[in-house]
Amino acid sequence: MTDRWTRSACLSCGTLAFAALLALSIPLAAHADEEAGPEDRARIMEALQAAGYSSFEEAEMDDGVWEVDDAIGSDGREYDLKLDPDTFEIIEVEED
Repeated sequence: MTDRWTRSACLSCGTLAFAALLALSIPLAAHADEEAGPEDRARIMEALQAAGYSSFEEAEMDDGVWEVDDAIGSDGREYDLKLDPDTFEIIEVEED
């Protein structure tokens, strides 16, 4: 009797562990990087040009903000930027 209960409990624990792992992976997938499409790239470029930047390498949505890599500033240096997802306002600047 104990042996049967132990096997049943182990199967239940395994199922529970799998369900927990699956539940944890769903939010991670929701926060995966998303490349900017043509419309978003145009809006990002418009915002960057207004702030004195001339170009950028790539842009992706990550953790709820646009992350722009290798933007060329008016000083000729490269910067990594974060932009507000709604207003496209630059909210963070880091020299690359």
